[in-house]
Amino acid sequence: MEDPAAPGAGSPPANGNGNGGGKGKQAAAKGREVFRSQRRESEGSVDCPTLEFEYGDADGHAAELSELYSYTENLEFTTNRRCFEEDFKTQVQGKEWLELEEDAQKTYVMGLLDRLEVVNRERRLKVARAVLYLAQGTFGECDSEVDVLHWSRYNCFLLYQMGTFSAFLELLHMEIDNSQACSTAVRKPAISIADSTELRVLLSVLYLLVENIRLERETDSCGWRTARETFRTELSFSMHNEEPFALLLFSMVTKFCSGLAPHFPIKKVLLLLWKVVMFTLGRFEHLQALKVQKRAELGLPPLAEDSLQVVKSMRAASPPSYTLDLGESQLAPPPSKLRGRRGSRRQLLTKQDSLDIYNERDLFKTEEPATEEEEESAGDGERTLDGELDLLEQDPLVPPPLSQAPLSAERVAFPKGLPWAPKVRQKDIEHFLELSRNKFIGFTLGQDTDTLVGLPRPIHESVKTLKQHKYISIADVQIKNEEELEKCPMSLIALLKILLAAAPTSKAKTDSINILADVLPEEMPVTVLQSMKLGIDVNRHKEIIVKSISALLLLLLKHFKLNHIYQFEYVSQHLVFANCIPLILKFFNQNILSYITAKNSISVLDYPCCTIQDLPELTTESLEAGDNNQFCWRNLFSCINLLRLLNKLTKWKHSRTMMLVVFKSAPILKRALKVKQAMLQLYVLKLLKIQTKYLGRQWRKSNMKTMSAIYQKVRHRMNDDWAYGNDIDARPWDFQAEECTLRANIEAFNSRRYDRPQDSEFSPVDNCLQSVLGQRLDLPEDFHCSYEIWLEREVFSQPICWEELLQNH
Repeated sequence: MEDPAAPGAGSPPANGNGNGGGKGKQAAAKGREVFRSQRRESEGSVDCPTLEFEYGDADGHAAELSELYSYTENLEFTTNRRCFEEDFKTQVQGKEWLELEEDAQKTYVMGLLDRLEVVNRERRLKVARAVLYLAQGTFGECDSEVDVLHWSRYNCFLLYQMGTFSAFLELLHMEIDNSQACSTAVRKPAISIADSTELRVLLSVLYLLVENIRLERETDSCGWRTARETFRTELSFSMHNEEPFALLLFSMVTKFCSGLAPHFPIKKVLLLLWKVVMFTLGRFEHLQALKVQKRAELGLPPLAEDSLQVVKSMRAASPPSYTLDLGESQLAPPPSKLRGRRGSRRQLLTKQDSLDIYNERDLFKTEEPATEEEEESAGDGERTLDGELDLLEQDPLVPPPLSQAPLSAERVAFPKGLPWAPKVRQKDIEHFLELSRNKFIGFTLGQDTDTLVGLPRPIHESVKTLKQHKYISIADVQIKNEEELEKCPMSLIALLKILLAAAPTSKAKTDSINILADVLPEEMPVTVLQSMKLGIDVNRHKEIIVKSISALLLLLLKHFKLNHIYQFEYVSQHLVFANCIPLILKFFNQNILSYITAKNSISVLDYPCCTIQDLPELTTESLEAGDNNQFCWRNLFSCINLLRLLNKLTKWKHSRTMMLVVFKSAPILKRALKVKQAMLQLYVLKLLKIQTKYLGRQWRKSNMKTMSAIYQKVRHRMNDDWAYGNDIDARPWDFQAEECTLRANIEAFNSRRYDRPQDSEFSPVDNCLQSVLGQRLDLPEDFHCSYEIWLEREVFSQPICWEELLQNH
C-alpha cells in the first residue's frame, strides 16, 4: 500500500486537469512539511550519546527482584503483610519477627509449614502469603530499602534450611495438576491476575529463594555457602521421585503455549526458569573457566583472550552516514539496470535523506525510486518475511528424522591497532594450499598441510604465518572424534545428569495465547491516569518476558556448545526450523534506539521502594516524564542477547546466512548501529560481515563506512575474502543439502549416545534365556528415584498391539 507521505505520492497525474494539479501541489507541499519534521526527528535520533552500559549475566539484585512483580500486584504487598501479622500474633506474643532469636524464628517457620498442609484452600493461601512476606524481607519492620533486601536474603536462607522449597514444590505440583482451574480458565473470555493468585504466590516464593540464595557475597557464612551448594544440587537432579525442577518449569511453558493453561503467570515462570538454569549450569564467567579447563583436557593451546573482556574495552563507533549510503535495503541490481540510472546519480543522492526517513517506517522498502519490476521484487521480499513469520503461529517446520587459567581483566592488554588476535581454521589452510598446488604444481594432496615441495618461497612463508594463527576450537575436536567413532562404532555412553526439554514442538496461534494474564487487573481502568499506568505496566511486562527468554536461550546454547557441539547443533536446528531467524529480524524491524531508551517504569512503584514509603500521588505528567535513566538496562540487554543468539545460529552456516540475505536484514541491522554501545555494535557488524560477500559490489561500495567499522572491530580470519566476495563459499550452494547433512550427523550422534545398539557387530549374542534373565544390569544411582516416572511414561502410557507382537514371534 502506498504511503501517502512518501515522495511522489501526492503528485498530479500526467493527464490530470487543473484541479488535480492544484490538489497535487497542496499534497506535495504537505508532504515536504511532513518530511522536514521527520527529518529533524531522525537527525536528532541519530545523534545518540555513548551508552554507559556494562553487560553481565543479569541486572542488579534489586532490579531483578523488582521485575518479578507487576505494578498491578502492588496491593498484594499489604495483603501478604496482614496475613503474616495475623498468624504471627497467634504464635508469638509481645515481639516482632526481627526481635526473635534464630531458634525462635526456626520454630515459628516449622509451625508455619505445618499449617501449610491444611485442606482448606483459602487458609492454605493465607499461610503461603505469610511465607511470601518473610521472603520479601518483612518490610513492615524495616526503615530502608537496604534493610528490606538484607532481611529478604536472610529469611530466604532460613526458609530453605527449614524445608520451604520442598513444601512449596509440592504445592506447585498440585496447582499445575489442578484440572478444574485449567478448564475454568480456558472457558473464560477474559483472564486477569485473580485467576492465577495461588500460582503467583508459590512462584514468587520459589523465585525469591533461588534469586537470593544464588547471589554470592564474600561475607556469607560457611553455613550459607553449604546451603547454596546443597540447593544447587537439589535443583540439578531428580529428587524424591520427581523430575528436575527446570524440566517441570519447561513443562509449564509447554502447557501454557498449547493453550491448556492460559492462566499460568508466564512471566514469573520464565524468570524462575532462567534463574534456575543460570544457578545450576553456571554463569558466563563459569562458562569461560569451563572452556579453559576443557581446552586443557583436550590438549589445545590456551585462549589468546577473553572475548567479554575484549568487548568491554572497546569503544562505540559513530553510526554510519545515512545520507550518502545507497542501496542498503536491497541487493545490488544487475549492471543493465545500473546503466540506465547513471545520469540521475546526483538526483538520487539528494533524495537519500528523504528515503531514509521513510524507510524508518518500513525497512523493507527500497531506497531508490523503484521501477515496476523492483517494486514487485521488493513486495515479494516483504511477503517472504511476513509469510515466514506467519508460520510462527503454526507448527514449526521440523523435518522428519533420517533412517591453562582464565585471563583476568587486569592481565588483558591490547595493542593500539586491532582489538582481536586473528584466527585461522584448518579448513582455511587446506583451501589455501589446494589453490596454490593447483596453480604451481597441477595437483593436490588432499588434507596434507605439511608437504610444501614445489611451492615458491612466499607460499612457504604464508603457510607458516597461517599456522601461527591457527585456532582449533573444542567443537572441531568433538566433530573429529565423532567422525572417528563413525568409522569404529564402539560404545561410549554418556550419562546426562540434567534432562532438558526443548521448546514446544507445537505452538498455538498467537491470538489464543494471552501473555498478560498475570498483569491485567480484575477491573479495567476507567480514568486516563489508570489507563496510562496499566499501559506502562503492560509494556514493562512484555519487556521482562523478552529479557528472560533471550537470556535463557543464549545461556542454554552456550552450555550445550561447551558440553558437545552436536547437542548445540540439535537445539539450534530446531530453533531455525521454528523460524527463529525471521522472528529476531522482525523484532529489530523497529526503532531500536527508541526501544532501548523506552521509559516503561515507575520507580516509586518498584520493589522494595513501594514497601517502605508512602506512595506519592501519581499524575499524568509524572508518568509521561518517566525516570531520568539514559537507557533501559533490560531492553539493551535483550537486544544484545538476541544479536548474540542470531550470531550463534548463523556462524559458519551458509544456508542460514542466505536467510539473512533473503530477508533483507542488512538495512535492519545497519540501523541498529545508531545505538552507540560497543557490544551491540560488535554483534551487528559480525552479522553484516558474514553476508557482505552475498550483497554485491554496489552495496559494499555504498557502505564503505560500515565496511571500515567491520575491519576495525570484528576479528579477522586471515584468508577470509569477506570484503570482496571472491571466496569459494560465496558461490551458489545447495543449502538444503547442508542442513540435511548436519541433521544426519546429529541423528547419528543421538543414536550412538542415547539409543541402545541395535546390530553392533562388536556385541556378542547370548541365546540362553536363563542367562539373559540372570544378568545383573548396572543402573544409574538415581534410577530407583525415577523408576515410577519411567514406568508410567515408557510402559503404561505406550499402546501395545499384542496381536502384532504375537505374529512377529
